[in-house]
Amino acid sequence: MPRIVLDFDPAQPDAPAFESDTGDLVFFLSWAFSARYGANHEMSIAALVLRSEYKIDLLPLLTFADRNVEDPADEEALERAWQDAAQLAECCERVHEALGSDEKRLATLREEYPALRQNIRELGQIAAWIAERGGRVRVTYELEEVT
Repeated sequence: MPRIVLDFDPAQPDAPAFESDTGDLVFFLSWAFSARYGANHEMSIAALVLRSEYKIDLLPLLTFADRNVEDPADEEALERAWQDAAQLAECCERVHEALGSDEKRLATLREEYPALRQNIRELGQIAAWIAERGGRVRVTYELEEVT
C-alpha cells in the first residue's frame, strides 16, 4: 500500500505523525499533479475544481517526491521537494474546507476516497506544527514493493 512519509528540517524526533492510512492522499497527489497533463480521473477533475472554482493554489500540495532514489535525477527531485511548512498548512486547510462543501464533484471524491479529507487535515496540522517551530517540510511517498 502506498504511503506518505514526511521529513523535517531541522529534524523533529517528536513530530506528530499521520494517524490514518495515507494511501488516498498518495493517489490524490499523483492524479492532481497529472491534471496539468490532461488526466481525466475524478481526482484530477477535483484538483481542477479546487484551482478554478475555489481559487486554491495547489502548488504546496503538489510539491512532493518519490522517496525511492534510483539515480541523480531522483536525488535532485527529492531535494527540490523541501518547502515552507506554513504555505503547505494553509493550502491543506483550504482544501480540507473545500472537500467538506456541497460541490458535487468534490462530494463524489469524499464518497470514493473516504480517508482523503482526513489525510489532508492531518497533513495540514503536521505542517502547521513544524511551521510553528520555524522548520521546513518535505512530502514524499513510498510504494509497496511487489515481490
